[in-house]
Amino acid sequence: MAQNIYDTAEFFAGYSQLGRSVHGLDGAPEWAAIRAMLPDLAGRRVADLGCGFGWFSRWARTHGAAHVLGVDLSENMLARAKAETRDAAVEYVTADLESLELPAGAFDFAYSSLVFHYIVDFGRLVRMVFRALTPGAHFVFTIEHPIYMASRRLDWVMREDGRSWPVDHYAVEGERRTDWLAKGVVKQHRTLATTLNTLVASGFTFRELQEWSPTAAQLEEMPALCDEMDRPMMALIAVQK
Repeated sequence: MAQNIYDTAEFFAGYSQLGRSVHGLDGAPEWAAIRAMLPDLAGRRVADLGCGFGWFSRWARTHGAAHVLGVDLSENMLARAKAETRDAAVEYVTADLESLELPAGAFDFAYSSLVFHYIVDFGRLVRMVFRALTPGAHFVFTIEHPIYMASRRLDWVMREDGRSWPVDHYAVEGERRTDWLAKGVVKQHRTLATTLNTLVASGFTFRELQEWSPTAAQLEEMPALCDEMDRPMMALIAVQK
């Protein structure tokens, strides 16, 4: 079972104060780039994996989706999602993505935002999503970029030439722990190559990868984003069955 850090009081309180938690999709600086990668959702049956507060689930419905299934492990997240959704065509269920099984061919589009870097068995999850999608269906998701995950040590690695190097054992995949909003948050590091190769090996056709960075306009409006120019924080990935 995945670590359910979102149902711990300390983490949930901190997460609820983030811009993306308060303002929804418009509070996520990468949203414009994600939106450009999405197919037309009119009439589509959508799976929102790790739906959180339900921001994307509701957005999908307002943009024509016929039905949206939002899945999340956190009861705290789903309680707010249900409270803020007044639409019978948006359904929320509690489930662990590590073991989730969706019906074959039940969905025309799958989406996930910043969730899969918590998943241990990414290959199993991807194969399940592939089976759950109809032929030609698109799958768009975002993850914490593995370069970013491997670069947040306070004691940066010192190279032989005396210069510091901020990436810690990028080629070594597996569990990484970080103190973000709470102590001991468990994430799963895998290289970008592993992520993309797993998708292709599962049957998906690669469409697009964006190693997200803010636009000039975003930097002017939010100077704090300048740190995101030093290394990619997120990877935005689109594939198709």
